[in-house]
Amino acid sequence: MRAVRVGRGEWIALGRCQLLGLTGFAVTGVGLLAGGALLLLPLGIGFWALPPAARLLRRVCDRYRNRAARWTGRPLSHPDPLPHDTSARRGSAEILADDGFWRDLRWACLEPWTGGVLAAVPLALAEYGAFGALVQPFVWRRLGDGNWYAFVPVTSTATMATALLLGLVLSVAGLHLAPYATSLHARLTRHFLSAPRSTELARRVARLADTRTAAQDVHAAEIARIERDLHDGAQARLVALGLTLDDATHLLDTDPRTARALLLDVRATSERALQDLRDLVHGIHPPVLADRGLADAVRSLALESHLDVDVLAELPQARLPAPVESAAYFAVSELLTNAAKHAAATRVDMVLTHDGSRLRVSVTDDGRGGADPAAGSGLRGIQHRLGPFDGTLVLHSPPGGPTTAALEIPCASSSPKTSSSSATG
Repeated sequence: MRAVRVGRGEWIALGRCQLLGLTGFAVTGVGLLAGGALLLLPLGIGFWALPPAARLLRRVCDRYRNRAARWTGRPLSHPDPLPHDTSARRGSAEILADDGFWRDLRWACLEPWTGGVLAAVPLALAEYGAFGALVQPFVWRRLGDGNWYAFVPVTSTATMATALLLGLVLSVAGLHLAPYATSLHARLTRHFLSAPRSTELARRVARLADTRTAAQDVHAAEIARIERDLHDGAQARLVALGLTLDDATHLLDTDPRTARALLLDVRATSERALQDLRDLVHGIHPPVLADRGLADAVRSLALESHLDVDVLAELPQARLPAPVESAAYFAVSELLTNAAKHAAATRVDMVLTHDGSRLRVSVTDDGRGGADPAAGSGLRGIQHRLGPFDGTLVLHSPPGGPTTAALEIPCASSSPKTSSSSATG
């Protein structure tokens, strides 16, 4: 017979059920306040009572949203902030027109019946089972013949043992039911308290507009950089090469030695111009990235860095989209530069993974920390580079270090197979 085990997760879920049962009273209270303010609107008092009651209800519901996101590990979209008009009548009118307020109020009405029932069932089973297993064996003699535990009359040692066994079964059942109850409650919270689809679409459109503007700015800055590098580098050297060739041509008959020296200078200038062009191409799309893929390109960065860099890559055998690889490559390059230049780091650990739908890159250095995306143009550049892909940069950099930068870019791969490898530079 297979043993029934109760782990730490079941106890945590039971504690969450207890928390839901206690916070249910707060939801009911603020729901009654908001409902009472609505009923008082015809008397005029409600115009003054509704805004603070709605804001209090929003704070309580936001706690539920954050809790559901924490328990499920998935972000939950919040509604737009409530209006803060100084005029009581205008503020109340705007609140009444706000879809998020009505969602909060509906949740306050449903939570006692959803969260209350879902939390009560596992708690009742666990607590009633604990009474049968831990209390009945010691008090059944004092309770007399009228002592019943569930459907068992506890009047003898045998029936006491039956009650004890039943209590253990009920306790284990309550503990195993608790994770399902909390999971179902989190899904109901997500369904009722998430921002409506129209709000999500409006936010999506706004975000696309912002990322499009940022992408255009990044593209314009990149074009300006290429033009500047061409003008100051290869173009200037080619112009000088042409002038030197012209001088050498005029001196071939009269001063062959000087003409020979000028031609040697032309060869050196042409080599420098070619190197400038190679550097320019490398800055646009590195050949190693085009030929070998993201994992090997990042390893080349690790080998070129003077820091102790460890790279662990678990990426699909099939190539990721070229724009995604390019964005991730230059983001990692910028993070390595920051670690060496600003953080005074000596070691960097990088992990690249792909779960079939998202590319995740983690870069951790042992530097001094204190990095702030708002203060550094390099980190802002990474955010702008990831924006067109709906990518994100999450930075954790407490003073004193270490600094961890987590990049995430949504992208699909044509192959589910992955290759795992590591390299140290």
